[in-house]
Amino acid sequence: MIHSSKPPLSVELGADHLHSVLRVDQIRTDTLVQLVTGWADDDTRDDVIAALDELAAVMQGPRREGELDAALEQIEDVAGMDSAQVEVSMTDTHRLHDELGAVERVLSRFNPGRRTA
Repeated sequence: MIHSSKPPLSVELGADHLHSVLRVDQIRTDTLVQLVTGWADDDTRDDVIAALDELAAVMQGPRREGELDAALEQIEDVAGMDSAQVEVSMTDTHRLHDELGAVERVLSRFNPGRRTA
């Protein structure tokens, strides 16, 4: 198993050795901070709560196509959330490249031509 020197931003082999796992904890942290910042603003609190309630309703039963995406976009809009991205330093880029290469070597052992299933 491949273990990262920086697990919060890493690529590792999945438990079944049939997939990779990309971990980017900063995106979750930024998402929650932005959501709570919108929630804490008296001018947007009711809109954020309403959007969260709508998402909860969508999650309670069968959904129409696009309904989940629309509910998530509504939360992002009313809370003033940025896109889910992080800057990756050159050092981390090289480390992630090495981690991904190690994972790819294991995943390709039964598919050396890198053909899809």
